Amino acid sequence: MMLPTHAVIGLAVAAPLVVFYPDLAPAALTGILVGSLGPDLDLYAGHRRTLHYPTGYALLALPLAAVAVVVPTTMTVGVTAAIVGAAIHCQLDRFGGGLELRPWEGTSDRAVYDHVRGRWRRPKRWVRYDGSPEDLMLLLSIGLPLLVVLEGPFRAVVAVALVVGVVYVGLRRRLATVAPVVFGHVPDRLEEYVPERYRTQ
Repeated sequence: MMLPTHAVIGLAVAAPLVVFYPDLAPAALTGILVGSLGPDLDLYAGHRRTLHYPTGYALLALPLAAVAVVVPTTMTVGVTAAIVGAAIHCQLDRFGGGLELRPWEGTSDRAVYDHVRGRWRRPKRWVRYDGSPEDLMLLLSIGLPLLVVLEGPFRAVVAVALVVGVVYVGLRRRLATVAPVVFGHVPDRLEEYVPERYRTQ
């Protein structure tokens, strides 16, 4: 799934706190947004492996959630939400396409690396690939209601996610053609930071 979809799904999970615990909602929303986006910081350094821990984040979230329930401070809620967001992100990556430049071709059996099991988990392709029409439908169906529920900077984040998502979906297949051209001519010293899938046709 594309990053905007990860962002709005995370915000949707924390959104009920706006009604039930409004004092803690900003910490939860901020934390889960950071956690929902954080794993993809490994995009150019072992994507879906370096910062993706589908089992690890889930196991860590359980005791943190217990602490946040017993001691509900902005710190405990924010940290717990960040780990929950990262766990959700990694699980959602399994439901999308594989780790390849053209995931609509379905040639990769790598969705996300599970460090606990020591192997790659296979993509389920419920959302065929990041930037697919169904990815856009998911983004819109969750993001548009959030524009009503959330306020202030979080509403702005959702609005930006919707715009970026719509543009990305429109360009997604073209980007797969452009990537090898752009990244195929990087200086040798930078080559190790460019994923192999971006350098081959």
